[in-house]
Amino acid sequence: MRFERSCGILLHISSLPGRYGTGTLGPEAYEFAELLAAGGQSYWQVLPIGPVAPALGYSPYASTSTFAGNPLFISLEKLRRESWFTGDIDTAVFPDSDFCDFDAAARHKLPILRSACESFFLHAAPAELDDFAAFCAEAACWLDDYALFSALGDHFGTNHWPSWEKDIFRRKPGAVESWRSRLALSVRFNCFLQYLFFKQWAALKKHCASLGIKIIGDIPIYVTFDSADTWAHTAVFQLDDRTLLPEAVAGVPPDYFSATGQHWGNPLYRWHGPDKKLFEPAMIWWAGRLRHLCRLFDCTRIDHFRGFESYWAIPPQEKTAVNGSWKKGPGAPFFKRIRDELGELPLIAEDLGVITPAVTRLRQSLKLPGMNILQFAFDGSSKNPYLPHNYTDTNCVVYTGTHDNNTTNGWFYGAETGDTMRRYIMDYTGAESSADFHLHAIRLAYGSIADLAMLPAQDILGFGEKLRMNTPATAQGNWRWKLMPGRLTTAVMELLRHMAGLYGRMPEKQAITNQQEKPLS
Repeated sequence: MRFERSCGILLHISSLPGRYGTGTLGPEAYEFAELLAAGGQSYWQVLPIGPVAPALGYSPYASTSTFAGNPLFISLEKLRRESWFTGDIDTAVFPDSDFCDFDAAARHKLPILRSACESFFLHAAPAELDDFAAFCAEAACWLDDYALFSALGDHFGTNHWPSWEKDIFRRKPGAVESWRSRLALSVRFNCFLQYLFFKQWAALKKHCASLGIKIIGDIPIYVTFDSADTWAHTAVFQLDDRTLLPEAVAGVPPDYFSATGQHWGNPLYRWHGPDKKLFEPAMIWWAGRLRHLCRLFDCTRIDHFRGFESYWAIPPQEKTAVNGSWKKGPGAPFFKRIRDELGELPLIAEDLGVITPAVTRLRQSLKLPGMNILQFAFDGSSKNPYLPHNYTDTNCVVYTGTHDNNTTNGWFYGAETGDTMRRYIMDYTGAESSADFHLHAIRLAYGSIADLAMLPAQDILGFGEKLRMNTPATAQGNWRWKLMPGRLTTAVMELLRHMAGLYGRMPEKQAITNQQEKPLS
């Protein structure tokens, strides 16, 4: 796909300034979309929107389902407007904070949602009940497994399905039907949560479209072992036939982020069958996954794109990612098969890390935009490919940083960047002083030839390291940053709008208006 010259902001749903411990699909999401439009932006990028688990640090990249939505994102304010809702949502006070409180949000929200589920089936109009039934029927290919998996996880007190009773752990048909009947109310509740989530998501996406805002989603290449996906589709993964535990796990070797690599622990796909051809169960599952996500988003970033060319396989007993080996991925035949079934897909290839010429050739053959990260540009070499003067292809997305990077100011002023490198960076950007470096980084991104420039919200506001989103290769304290109410002001967005117009990244109708306005000093 190709982008028109444009710009956008990276801000996950959880980071919106919600009232109840985390951001939601409610008023704060609509207000942010309107701020994007006012700021001359065309794109809103989010992280994966699936359910998260406390045992996995609430990471959006370690979801219990690649298809389901996160129930914590359901807006209670929007729920209160439903004609059948009879409860009260204001039973707790959450202080404003720079960080999400997922535990408290769940304690507050889930009882309200359970009560709402009961009210729905008692008081909803026949048309609404039909709408729910239609949703369940359309989503049955993933919802049936996910709703039962979640109910079983609650029943057994863990999502680690190999520890469940043997018959249901191995999904024997009689056991599946028996447990579905036994946990019928819990299964129905999980279906209801997904119905609410996707109803609210569709309304938000429609509102964004009315403002000219497109949503960029995120698809992790791998899924979590303790997930409905792995439990329901064991044939798709490299699992031991006897134990159903991984034969090898995913990660990346030592890199910029970690001297011992990143040991993700996800199960690997069984990309090829005994005949060396693409493994049909894996292809069917992947086609369904991409079809689903392309309905949710206007464009989707494929995390760890290089894994389609070759992937790092780590023996399951290893504690780090140092000892592993590269294995051949599905490559171009995978994407040809997907295109044959689904047509051209609007995708961004996350081509960061250990990128070989073969990975680059694959991305270019597919005409997918790659990613250029400005924080990776400054190693003292004028030939660094991430320096804007070395960009030769406009079909790319430039970021000041991603969710895995430090904030730009945290990176520039912190230990990652010494005094000598800071002077070099200031010389390159033409900065006369080291103050407000994030503004120089924004100008560098906006002024590049990249078709799309994306900024993490923290970099627009000049936040420091304390408010970064994630530190790779660490398990605690991540994914919790949350925007405080009022921080993203009209004045900030007007400045961003001016810069978007200055560098030709604003939609044409807005650009005409922008030229008539006096720029902020």
